Amino acid sequence: MKTAIIIGASSGIGRELALQLSSKGYRLCITARRKELLEELLTSLEQDSFLCEMDVSDTTEAIKKFNTITHKMGVVDLVVINAGTGFIDTEMPWDNDKKTIEVNVNGFTAIANTAFHYLCQQGHGQIAGVSSIAAIRGGAAAAYNASKAYISSYLEGLRAKAVKENIPLTITDIRPGFVDTNMAQGEGLFWVAPPQKAARQILSAIESKKKLAYITKRWRIIAGLLKILPDAIYNRI
Repeated sequence: MKTAIIIGASSGIGRELALQLSSKGYRLCITARRKELLEELLTSLEQDSFLCEMDVSDTTEAIKKFNTITHKMGVVDLVVINAGTGFIDTEMPWDNDKKTIEVNVNGFTAIANTAFHYLCQQGHGQIAGVSSIAAIRGGAAAAYNASKAYISSYLEGLRAKAVKENIPLTITDIRPGFVDTNMAQGEGLFWVAPPQKAARQILSAIESKKKLAYITKRWRIIAGLLKILPDAIYNRI
């Protein structure tokens, strides 16, 4: 039986991914801050799994809990790092930026680093980190875009290190566009995918061992445009 740890599984993409991985025979450990949502999800999983209440912004405690999880599972085939936060506020209060950094940068790095070392010692496995289309360029939600760029760059660094050290790990950068979750904020949103569809495409990218996947696939078009759009036009969007 394959095994997976999902960091940030209580709702949205993480929850749907847990349901779909379980239906494919994975034994899971699901984690998030909201234990009551994890308990509800656990009853819906097809395979024998367990939960761990975890706040990744408390990096010291999160690392301890991750190590406890891996010890309990023994072998870990997949680690999905989906925990994240973001704010849309034109005033850009420091408290919002600080929380974004604590979760999306510090929390992500704590888990990604710990998972990478564990999988290297194990000798195989896969890390799938959920970044965003926002990773491509800066935006009005400056800390959010910057944090997602950090995630994508860090994942690329892990991949390069694994290749250099000849360790057969797969590092997958997942970059969703708009998905119908609490993270999709603001007006004028387009191509908003239901979480079920997003999770299906993420699972397909994981199983195909892709390095990079835009979710849904059509967001690759937007990614290409964002990379070449002149600043004079981009800054007016």
